[in-house]
Amino acid sequence: MADVVVAGAAGRMGSRVVACLREEPQLRLVAALESPGHPALGRDVGELAGAGHLGVPLSDDAKAALTSGRVLIEFSVPEASLEHLRSLAAVGGRAVIGTTGFSAEQRAEIGQLAGRSAILLSPNMSVGVNLAFKLLRIMAQALGGEYDVEITETHHRLKQDAPSGTALRMAEIVAEALGRDLDRVAVYGRRGQPGARTREEIGILSLRSGDVVGEHTVSFGAPGERLELTHRAGSRDTFARGALRAARFIVDRAPGLYSMQDVLGLT
Repeated sequence: MADVVVAGAAGRMGSRVVACLREEPQLRLVAALESPGHPALGRDVGELAGAGHLGVPLSDDAKAALTSGRVLIEFSVPEASLEHLRSLAAVGGRAVIGTTGFSAEQRAEIGQLAGRSAILLSPNMSVGVNLAFKLLRIMAQALGGEYDVEITETHHRLKQDAPSGTALRMAEIVAEALGRDLDRVAVYGRRGQPGARTREEIGILSLRSGDVVGEHTVSFGAPGERLELTHRAGSRDTFARGALRAARFIVDRAPGLYSMQDVLGLT
C-alpha cells in the first residue's frame, strides 16, 4: 500500500481525490495540505470532503508531509506545486500533478526536478481526454493542412487560467502533427475585422459559464465538411479517479517525467 499526500485538499478537485481515495485498496491517505491561513486548517479532511471522518487533519506543514516514499497528488496553483516538487526531489518522493497554468520556465524546472524524482504531469487526468489526445494526433496527420483547426473550451466561472491546460495541450498536439509553430499560429479569440483566417492558424476560444466541469471540442473544417472531436466531463470524479490511477502507476517508477499517456500505454 502506498502512502498518499493530497495538496489543495480542500479545493474542488482535491476534495474529490480525498473522497475517491476511500475506494482505493492500494492507496492510503496519510496527509492533506492547504495554503497557510486557510480557514479549514486543523479540520478532518474527510469530513470537509463529505467522505466521513478519516483521522487526517488539514495541514499547512508541507515539509513534514512530503517525506521519502510518499506520493503527492496535487491540483492547486503553479507556485505551490513547484515548491512541493522541489521538496519531493530533495527526498526522492513521487508526484502526480494536475495543476495547470505553468509558465515555460516553470515547466523547464519541473523537467530538471524529474531527474531526481518520478513526476507525472498532465493537464487533464481524464482517461477519455487522454485517449482524445492520441486520436487528435491521428486526425491531424490524416487530414493534413487543408483543414481549418478551431478549439473551443468551456469551464466554470471560477477557473483561473485561460485557455485551459487541456485546450493548450490539444493545440500543441495538432501543431506538432502538422509541423507548425504554435507560438506563431495560435489565435486566441477574434474581434473587430481581423480579415480572413489564414490557412495555418489554430483558433483557441475560452468560455467561462456557471458550474461547467469541463468541455473541449476540436473542429477540423474544410469546404463541404467538418469533423469534430468533443469531450464533456460531467463530474470531477472522472479526473480524481484518473489521478489515483496515475498514483498507482508512479509509485514504483524511476525518476523521470511521465504523463497520462504513459499510464494508458499510449506513448
